Amino acid sequence: MRAVTYELIHQDRHSMARAGIIHTPHGDIETPVFMPVGTQASVKAMTVDELKAIDTQILLSNTYHLFLRPGPEVIREAGGLHRFMNWDRPILTDSGGYQVFSFADRKQLSEDGVTFQSHIDGSAKFLSPEKSVGVQEALGSDIMMAFDEPVPFGSDHAYTEESMERSLRWLERCKAAQTRKDQSLFGIVQGGFFEDLRTRSARKSIAMDLDGYAVGGISVGEPSEDFLRILDYTTPLLPEDKPRYNMGIGTPDYLFDSVAAGIDMADCVLPTRVARNGQALVHDGKMNLRNARYKEDFRPLDADCSCDTCRHYTRSYLRHLVMAGEILGARLLTLHNLYFLIHMMQEMRKAILNDDFLAYREEFLGRYLATEKR
Repeated sequence: MRAVTYELIHQDRHSMARAGIIHTPHGDIETPVFMPVGTQASVKAMTVDELKAIDTQILLSNTYHLFLRPGPEVIREAGGLHRFMNWDRPILTDSGGYQVFSFADRKQLSEDGVTFQSHIDGSAKFLSPEKSVGVQEALGSDIMMAFDEPVPFGSDHAYTEESMERSLRWLERCKAAQTRKDQSLFGIVQGGFFEDLRTRSARKSIAMDLDGYAVGGISVGEPSEDFLRILDYTTPLLPEDKPRYNMGIGTPDYLFDSVAAGIDMADCVLPTRVARNGQALVHDGKMNLRNARYKEDFRPLDADCSCDTCRHYTRSYLRHLVMAGEILGARLLTLHNLYFLIHMMQEMRKAILNDDFLAYREEFLGRYLATEKR
């Protein structure tokens, strides 16, 4: 028995968009789904009850950060990440690979893994495929991600191929290191922006018969046409009977593109990060509440949104909180931004079930992109 399985409910007649259910040990997930990011076992500014109130089905947490602080031993002793953070719904943990290669100091890459300096205290640390899986098993997430080497945009074919092959060898080691049967391991298809490498990575990853697969290495600063080219090329290579995940995607246009290509899952820090900077995602685009035009604007943040923020607070009040540096401002905007994306994905699902996804996409993005506020 697999710990995590995928059930296709319906595919849109006019696109690759699909509605399904991911079955996990901590409950079912209706897809397509957006996953809020709880980097430090906490979604910034949000309580567990608030996350549940906006219909959050699954959270993502971060192996790298929890490995450094408080440490996997503490979380194992607490009874696992679910008990530690009081979250009884599904959790996906990333492998730590992206964070190690992105901002850890003084990295030394070898076939064994990566030695690096902690960005917190400068101490020497080491992560390998086996160590990453071991940490994730201590955390007890429902879905573990394989440890891989992300490739920066602009890398040439030779380096990308070398990295991709190493990631495939590490994927084999991740699978061999797994001991818990109540957790699933997802592979990550790499290959940069080279279609031949994407094909090879997908073929070899699928041959390992994992429980799900992610499209890795896109949305890393490339032009949008390259994002779409690799997304549309790679996603159909993935098994139809398993979850498909696009990593680090959080803007409405990229989420629609991902679902249109057949993606089931996505995550990003964007909705929480921009909220802390005074920005809201609304149906008329991105709203910057630091703008003076909202000082005496007593309308709801978004008249077409039914979240608590929009039902109870005005743009004027929210701007006041942002300008005064009040914590409540970040909390209310975070709640709204997460609600906005989670319910946008729910509306996508309804449109897919009605074979109306493309029309909904055109209607939503036609308004969002045409009137986006800078």
